[in-house]
Amino acid sequence: MEYSIQDSDEQLLRTMAVGDTEAMTAFYRRHEARVYRYLLSRLNDSFTAADLLNEVMLEVWRSAARFAGRAKVTTWMLGIAHNKVMTHWRKQGAREFTDLDDNLTDDTPAADLEQVLAAVKDGQVLRACMQTLSPPHREILHLVFFEELDYAEIASILQIPEGTVKSRVYHAKNLLKKQLARAMRSP
Repeated sequence: MEYSIQDSDEQLLRTMAVGDTEAMTAFYRRHEARVYRYLLSRLNDSFTAADLLNEVMLEVWRSAARFAGRAKVTTWMLGIAHNKVMTHWRKQGAREFTDLDDNLTDDTPAADLEQVLAAVKDGQVLRACMQTLSPPHREILHLVFFEELDYAEIASILQIPEGTVKSRVYHAKNLLKKQLARAMRSP
């Protein structure tokens, strides 16, 4: 059977649950770039992100019958991706960086983050500034700005309280704003 863009993610999952590999191929093609970008935002390593992309999609295939519809398919899928990243870090012996140094002084102009982002004409500058952030801060900004998820969906993916999401977004935006301001001042 051929699948089209009109087929919903839920329809594809139901069909995948009974073993339809063409549905899996359609699902994979639809979501591979999104999941890869998410993994890359967490790992900052294209090879590991590509490996984990395949692991995520294999888990989606295996778990398709268990999808209960309590969240959007993309939220459920990015939750699987988050868990794969956490497992990878545990295997690597890495730990998640969650501490913020609140003693850092804010030496940036009082510009609104959206104004600063609008002023950045070169995407390379933004990417370079994003890479200076800790993995949790990169991840939270990726989910907010690039995946355009709301705080409840992000909390579900990361398995943290919604208040923690709000706090991380606030701190990550401030840190990014500082990095962008520094980059814009540099010749």
